[in-house]
Amino acid sequence: MLSDVPGNKLNIYTDDYCIFDLETTGISPKKDEVIEISAIKVKGGEVVDEFSTLVNPGIPIPYRASMVNGIYDDMVADAPSMEEALADFSDFVEDMILIGHNIHVFDMKFIWRDARKYFGKTIGNDYIDTLPIAYRNLPGLPHHTLIALAEHYNISSDGAHRALNDCRMNQQVYEYLKKETK
Repeated sequence: MLSDVPGNKLNIYTDDYCIFDLETTGISPKKDEVIEISAIKVKGGEVVDEFSTLVNPGIPIPYRASMVNGIYDDMVADAPSMEEALADFSDFVEDMILIGHNIHVFDMKFIWRDARKYFGKTIGNDYIDTLPIAYRNLPGLPHHTLIALAEHYNISSDGAHRALNDCRMNQQVYEYLKKETK
């Protein structure tokens, strides 16, 4: 949901939320662009809808980014612009709490930047980052990447580093993390 102020980072568990993930041309919100946005809407702990789109970044995708996410220039040539994709994403997530892995330092910065750039507002949804929850709940785990968490919970990590697959993994991880604290 578009707002004048960005949403707040929350430290709660909820049964209604949208898990989201981005794939980008690199790791810098200052110079890199989004090339894929996906989200999964969850109500009552159950998946009810999915959203996913490639995004034409308007710049060539660096080879090293394509090696990570498998997204190449020809795949995004006819994809919507970030302005179109972000408007659709905002409509999809409505005012729901957003959840993602490492979103506090990564994904939210891209979303906030582009909402300001294209709409003169920001994304006002509150959000939950599963990375600090994983550190808190699983302090003995040697790594807290999404793939490491998926392996810990015996969740398939096939298709990792594509946004919708990462959303599906993280939704299951979040539900396991939530159960462990009850």
